[in-house]
Parts: sequence; structure tokens; C-alpha cells
Amino acid sequence: MKREVLKVSLRKNGVVIPLEWMLQESNDGISETTNVLHANCVKLGYSFSEELLHAMNAISPKAKLELFELLKEISGVTKNWTPLVKQWNVPTGESKVDHLVTWFANKFQSTRGTKLQCGHLIPENTFPIERYNGCPYCGTPFSFGDLDYSPSVNKLKVLNLWTEADVKNELNGLLTSPVALDASQVDSLKILLSVYGVPSGIEISMKETVMLVLDTLIENGRTEEVGKLFKTPNDVLRFLWYKNTGLLQLVDPKTIANRMRKNAVHLNVLLDQSREVKVKAISDLKLKFSRGECRQYAIWLSGLNMSVADQCEIMHPKRGMWVRVIRALRLAEYSQRPGFEKLAELLDVFYNQKYEVWQGRVEENKRTMNAGETFRLLKQRPGLFARSLFSSMLWFGPDVTIEHFKEVIDKIPARLIFTLNMYAEVYFDKMATRTVKPLGGVNKKIPVNQLLKLYSNEELGRMKSLVEALSLETIKLKWQKEENTNSTMFIDQGLFNVPIAIGDRGEHVQDVQGALLGTKFKIEGDTVRLFMQWGKGLPAQHLDMDLSCNVFYSTRSEFCSYAQLVITGCKHSGDIRSIPNRVGTAEYVNIDLNELEKAHAKYVMFTCNAYSNGALSPNLVVGWMNSKSPMKISESGVAYDPTAVQHQVRINQSLTKGLVFGVLEVEKREITWLEMSFDGQLVQAANLENVMGLLSKLKAKLKLGTLLEIKAAVHNLTIVDDPEKADEVYSLDWAKNTAEVSKFFLE
Repeated sequence: MKREVLKVSLRKNGVVIPLEWMLQESNDGISETTNVLHANCVKLGYSFSEELLHAMNAISPKAKLELFELLKEISGVTKNWTPLVKQWNVPTGESKVDHLVTWFANKFQSTRGTKLQCGHLIPENTFPIERYNGCPYCGTPFSFGDLDYSPSVNKLKVLNLWTEADVKNELNGLLTSPVALDASQVDSLKILLSVYGVPSGIEISMKETVMLVLDTLIENGRTEEVGKLFKTPNDVLRFLWYKNTGLLQLVDPKTIANRMRKNAVHLNVLLDQSREVKVKAISDLKLKFSRGECRQYAIWLSGLNMSVADQCEIMHPKRGMWVRVIRALRLAEYSQRPGFEKLAELLDVFYNQKYEVWQGRVEENKRTMNAGETFRLLKQRPGLFARSLFSSMLWFGPDVTIEHFKEVIDKIPARLIFTLNMYAEVYFDKMATRTVKPLGGVNKKIPVNQLLKLYSNEELGRMKSLVEALSLETIKLKWQKEENTNSTMFIDQGLFNVPIAIGDRGEHVQDVQGALLGTKFKIEGDTVRLFMQWGKGLPAQHLDMDLSCNVFYSTRSEFCSYAQLVITGCKHSGDIRSIPNRVGTAEYVNIDLNELEKAHAKYVMFTCNAYSNGALSPNLVVGWMNSKSPMKISESGVAYDPTAVQHQVRINQSLTKGLVFGVLEVEKREITWLEMSFDGQLVQAANLENVMGLLSKLKAKLKLGTLLEIKAAVHNLTIVDDPEKADEVYSLDWAKNTAEVSKFFLE
């Protein structure tokens, strides 16, 4: 069993012990090496369940050390956490004048001052260089402090014993998830597929998951099974694009190139590389295939069971991409060979456009107000009917639309029913801020549907109620079909802050613990500490990543970043612009809630972005710490405490320039975890209106606690406060298995 499988189990607070580690039967007594391991893990913020503690006795000290080293790696204590400024909670007093004077001194080769390792001269009476771990002018670190991690009063994450059966259940759960997997789940699935392969008899509903399975089957030489998983031409196109870009979604190449161009735009015109980067991106995205690959794709396309006309209709929305692919795969050449007659017919119909587009017929009938024909067409494709339900209600009227929709509601996936319930409130609000995230793009604000102006607020409120009532009734029917002999239920109060995983998916990996977008975290202490670490394993170079926060008041805002190290309630650890060799570097921001409350601050937005050309550095880790007890800062400025980490993510998406990863509501002392990407080198590029629109969207999502209350009402279960007295127990640990939770509600 590979070491990576342990990482998968640790994401779910489990430890699977490989069979090769087992040396003896577990006994009742706890050995000294087990006690030492547990004591060291406590320093990292982990504890063991009793079952796991006893199981540890059966493995060798070498295996225990391997587990401990893995926990250290995941906790981040093996990284360099030294910032630019020593004891940065005490301001250095540096100013723009210091930077200007230093620029003149280096430009005109002054000799009065202190020469640093980077070659810069720091003039007298400017920066207090004894307060820095590197050059205050260019942001290059020289000296590093040790991370002193020790036991703390913070709540520990309890690790449980996992068996190989638990790991395989996790694999099956990910494969059969009824919703698209987030980046953490995708990473876990890749690991498990590489170790266990593809189980037989598994039905996979999500197309993106199918792509990962196809890749594994091909690597294992099971090519005869691959063709069976392709249902439509776009499945073939999706797999081809995944193999060429690593993206599981069909993002247009122009979108990728434009995104990379924007990432390379620089405030300094002389450093702007946007044109060169776009040209290179277009060149890199050119499709090149060997003869064997061309033949294989031709075979897959010829083997599809769908009619040629239906295939062409599905290909139509991606016509531009298909033209490129057909040429790159030499499909016209293969279509002339014996055995590829269906491929020849497909190319003839597609190129000459001898097919009708269903969506075009729908739009034509809508435009001519032919309601009967429009609804007849929509009922042919219930899923698309659901996606156009709101606009159809505004166009034809709510009652007639709902009446037709009820005829096919039993054919619509449950995730779409949940989505309708969640988004009705925002969609039918004339004043709402709506946000969308186009494929490969960043979050953007979009205007409300202009047809809302035709209706009064009361009529729009009725539309919203119709949709919510219809969807809730469907949800209740699901529970009514299930037999339940229990009488009591326990619901953890934290589940009322956890949204169901539909619609928004995380693009970045959560190694420590999983949480869904929109999850709210309560603050226990008076200080929140943002942290960012990047550059480990990379050679010394200029690589400027920025950690910032934006504080919003009723009528104004302030930002704490490299340009303003100290503002009301916030202190920055200093701007690092060049990373040291192989060890990486770190930045922090301290947020004092008491001070912000006195100043009447409303929100604090947490951001990180790449000031350097390009996107955020791969494997950059960003998050926040919170602790009941005061968090320490060492003399060298190291301020990372693995036991105080409340949430963190590891950057996985290569197109992300800027990221809003959290919003703090000061009065409520509550942080909402987000993943909202934005363009731009500076924190000012993150738009609060877009953030609030996304928050509204997440707020409208059904919460797990609310859904469980509906289940309890349908099954006449009494909700109790003590999990020990409940027949059904739903805890926060239960919610961490997001794939299983999705199946629980959506299947």
C-alpha cells in the first residue's frame, strides 16, 4: 500500500495501517514508543482514538516514525515559516520615504550604510535592519528561525483506525458520487485508483469522474473497457482535452489563453509579458497526436451507439473545438478506411450541418410565444427544462410553467431539484447581486433578468414560493418512500452551517480537513492570524506572492498588504518578493477583533494573489489560525502553530491569479470559507460586491441540518440533544464524508 493512501485517510481523520507494517497482535498495554508517538502527534494537533492507540502497538518503531513524518508533512511543520520581520507584531516604522531614499542610494552608488547579502545598500537612518530577517528593500530573506511546536490548549483532531475496507469504501463513494468532485476528492480518487485500480460493477454518474476512470483503465491496459464508458462524442472530447490540459471540464482554448494573458499583465509596463504569454499558450494548446492515438480516438467515435444526428447536435455547442480536433486526429483520413463508415457519415452530417439543434427549436418557439410547442420540447429533456425553469416562468407565466414541469419532475436528478430550491430566492429578487463563474474564468457579477421588471415584488415572491414548495415536496417524497423504524435523531448544531455540496466545487486541495464552500467557522479567541507559505522545493528566485486583507466599514474600506503593513486592527509581517533556495517562505497578517469592533468594522476579506507574472505558485498553502489562548510569535517572527490552524487549502489550479479564501463577519465573529478567484496583482482587484453576491448564493443553499429536520419530520423522529440517546446520529464527522453525504440526500 502506497504512502499516499495514508494521506487520503488522514483527510478524513483516519489512519489506515498497511499490512506490511503489522508485526504482532495488538495487546492491552501501550508501549513506550507508542506513547512517545502520541505525545509528538499532540504537538501537531492530533490525538488517537483508543482503538488506534492499541493498534499502534502492533507496528514497528520504524513504521511509527514513517507515520509521524507524514503527519509533520501534512501539518506543514517541515516548511520554513520565517517571515521578513522579526517580532512583526511590533511595527518597524518603515515608510515610503525609506524605500525612496534607499532607491537613490543604490541608484547613485552611495557608500554610506550597510551592504546586505543581496547587494543592496541600506542607508543610515532608514530601515532598522536589525529588525529584519532579510533585505527590507528587495524582500529577500537571509536568515531563518526554527518552528517551535509544542503541546497547546487547542482542540485536537482525533484520528481513528481505518481498515483497508474503509479505504475501498471511500473509493467506491467517490466513484458513485452524484455530484461533481472537488479538487481534494479528485486528488484522493487519483491516488486510490492508482493503488486499487477500477472496481468492477461500479456505475459512475458524473462525466468528470468517468475521465479519471478512463485514464486508469488505459494505464492498466484495460482498453477494451474504455469504449463502453463513452456515451456521447463530447465524452471523447472531454477525455482528449483532459489528457492535453489536465482540466476535467471543457474549457475553450481561447478562454485558457486569455486567462493566462491576464495573469501575465503587470503594473510595470516594462515587466508586462501578456502578449508573449498568450502566444506561447496558444502554441502549447495546439493538438498533436501520434498515428496510434488518432486511430484509437477514431475507433471510440465509431463505436458510439447514438444516432449520427444526435451526435452532431451534441457536438454543435463545441463546434469550434471539434473542427480543431477532427483535423488534429486526421479523422477525415480514417473515415475513408473500411470499418469506419459510421465515422464518415458523422463527419459528412457535421460539416454540412444536416442536423437540427434542439435548443434552436426551443428558442424559436419561445420567441413566437408558442407555449405548447415550447413545453413539449422541454419535456423531452427534463434536465434542461429544470435549468430553464426560472426564465420560462418569467416568459410564459409561473402557473402554466409549473404545471408542465410537474409532469416530468420525477425524471429530474435530485441535485437539480435542490439547486432550484437554493437559487430561487436570489433569482426572483430585483435587487439581488448575482454572481457566476464561467468555465476557466473568475467570479463575475451579472445583471438580474430584465423580465423581473414586468412583475411586482408580491408576484415574484409567489414565484419563489411555488418553486420552494415544489422542491421541498419532492424532497419529502424521497424520505416517504423509505421505511424507518427509528424514533429519535441527533443533529449536531454545526450542521446548520454546512451547505449541501451542489453547484460550487473547490478548485484547491484541503490536506488537513475537508470543508464545503460556504462552511462557517466560529472564532474562539480575539485574534485571527492569516498565513501563507510558498516556494518549498523551488530554487531561489524572484517569486512574489502577496497575502492581504481588506477591512470594510459602512462608508469606507482599508487594506492591509505589502503597501500598508499596519492599519486599524491588522498587522502584516512584511513583503517577501524573492524566495530562498528550496525551503520556501511565509507571510502573516494578524487581525485583532476587539480593535475592529471598537472601530465598527463590518467585514474583513482574506485574499492572496500573485504579484509576479503568472498565477499563484503551485502548492502554495493559505489559511488562517484561531485559538482561545494567545498565539505566540518567536523572536525571529515565526508565528505558525499547527494546532491553531482552523482551515487551509493548497493551491492546485494553475490559472488562479488571485483568491478570496475567507470573509470574516466582525460582529458575528464568524468566518465563511470561500474560493472566489479574481484577476489582478493587488488586493484592490477583489470586488466586495462580487464577494457579497457569492455569499448570498451560498447562504441560499440548503444546509445539512435543515434537510435532516425535514427527514425527522417525515419519519416522525424526535430530535434529541444527546447523541448517546439517539437512534440516528448526524455529527460533524459524518458530514466530512462529502461523497457519502451527497448520496444520502441526492440518490
